[in-house]
This record gives sequence, structure tokens and C-alpha cells, in this order.
Amino acid sequence: MLKVGVLGAGHLGKIHLRLLQQSDKYELVGFYDENQENAERISKEFGYKNFSTIAKLIHAVDVIDIVTPTLSHYKCAKVAIKSGKHIFIEKPIANTVEEAEEIIALAKEYNVKGQVGHVERFNPAFIATKNMIENPMFIETHRLAEFNPRGTDVPVVLDLMIHDIDAILSVVNSKVKDIHASGVSVISDTPDIANARIEFENGCVANLTASRISLKNMRKSRFFQKDAYISVDFLEKKCEVVRMKDAPEVPGDFDMILQNAEGVKKQIYFTNPDVEQNNAILDELESFANAVNTDTTPVVTLEQATDALRVAYQIIDCFDKK
Repeated sequence: MLKVGVLGAGHLGKIHLRLLQQSDKYELVGFYDENQENAERISKEFGYKNFSTIAKLIHAVDVIDIVTPTLSHYKCAKVAIKSGKHIFIEKPIANTVEEAEEIIALAKEYNVKGQVGHVERFNPAFIATKNMIENPMFIETHRLAEFNPRGTDVPVVLDLMIHDIDAILSVVNSKVKDIHASGVSVISDTPDIANARIEFENGCVANLTASRISLKNMRKSRFFQKDAYISVDFLEKKCEVVRMKDAPEVPGDFDMILQNAEGVKKQIYFTNPDVEQNNAILDELESFANAVNTDTTPVVTLEQATDALRVAYQIIDCFDKK
């Protein structure tokens, strides 16, 4: 079991603490939160050991789980890495691309592993379909959330859309060629609703919409590729795959057949892959433990998270140009 400590005991930090205590891959040593009043309350209520300084916590563990506000990710990661500790960082990896690149360089220099909490990679609906997503040429995503003051300190692109950016980059095997985007600030000082069009060198186009001022929650992605359409509902944890194959000579009474203008007939098949329910946050944390223990590459690397952050800032730059 790896000894782990958590930095940050806010909303998400408390979830990490609870799951790490349950895990049989980690020994939860304790946590540090700069708000000592909050830290003492959590320690008293749940029994987690509250460390008085970051340095004392880092010294006592093998892995540091960074669940602090984004602005402090780099500072916390730097201290942990220089102490030779492996790091799990909540998304986004850092506040700037430059900070993220320095985290990568430090991790290589000190030979430690790092993983970033892009939790949708562990969503069971995405896991059930990921191997079926082959060379998609059009992708459409909608990530809509009801208004919540927590998180409005950053643009909606870094708060919500970055989940879909990371998922898309993980399935499109091509470099980004061009980005067009627009965003509108409705309630916050930064955009609350945004749309982006990402064009890849291989011709794939992804159209992403994210909002934190919607009347209902939605997290859906659709992937279109040759002879297949794959729908992933990250919120409901459901998925559907629609495939087309050459129609049989003599279709059955209930076969669904489409015929195009050239007279080519295709049969449509609907399938709903089995989705194994899981706790995605626990799975991502435990997958990192496996990577450390077996000296293998983490599922969401520091480099991949930096690529997602770079694209996110390219989208934000589009807002500034308008």
C-alpha cells in the first residue's frame, strides 16, 4: 500500500479523502488544508490526521494528491516533486501552460510519476465505447451545468469544457490544425457559455459547447465515423452505438434499411454496450497506484493534461481576439 496525503480539503478534497481511506491500494496518512479552522473541523468529524504544514505531510508519504485551487497546483506540485514524491493533480494540471511544462520537466528530473484528474476518462460509458471509436471525423459535445458559484473564478473552458477537450484528444490521433471559438460572460467576469470548433490535421472536426448557466445538466458526446455513430452520455452513464453494414439480399421484416441516391443499401444495427458501474474518482486514484507500483505509464499523463490545457487556452485566446 502506498502512503498518500491530500493537499486541500474543500468539496472535492473531502471526496478524495473518503475514497482513499476506503481504498486497499493506499494508506491514507492525512491531509493539509491552509484553512486550519476547516481542517480541524474535518479532522474532528472524520478522524483524518490534520498536518500543520505541507512539508510535514509531504515528508510522511509516498504520493501527494493535490486537490487545491488551480492557482496553487504548480506550487504544490513543485514542492512535492522536489521531495521525490509521486503526484496526482486535479484538473486542470496548472494555471498556465508554462507551469504545466515545468511540472513535466521536474517530474522527469526527479524521476517521479504524475497523473491528472481528468475523471471522464474513467466514466464507464466512455470506457465501454472507447475501443469502438476509430478515426472519428466529426465529434459533437455538450457539457451543460446549472449555475454554481463554486468554480466561477475560472472561465467555463477550464472548468467544464476541458473534460471534453481531453476526451477528444485521447481518441483523435492527429494534431490540432485550427481553432475557432466564442464565449459570453453572463453572470461571471469570465465566459459562462462557450462554443469551440477544433479542426485537426487529419480532417476531423470537433464542435464543443459548454455552459454553467443552463436550466438542466447535460454531458453528452457524439462521435461520427465511417459506418458508425457512437453516443456517450457521461451524466447518465449510458451509451449507444449505431452501425451500418451492407444490406442483405433479402432483408428481414424488421430489418432497418437505408438506401442512398446511388441505390446503395445499408442495414442499420443498434447496440447498447454493457456499462459496468464504477466510482470513477476511486478508479482514477487506484489506477495511479497501479502505475506507481508496476512502473507503468499513468492513464492520464502530465503531458496529455498539458495538451488539453494548451488547447483550452487557445480557445480562450479566441475570445480575447473578438
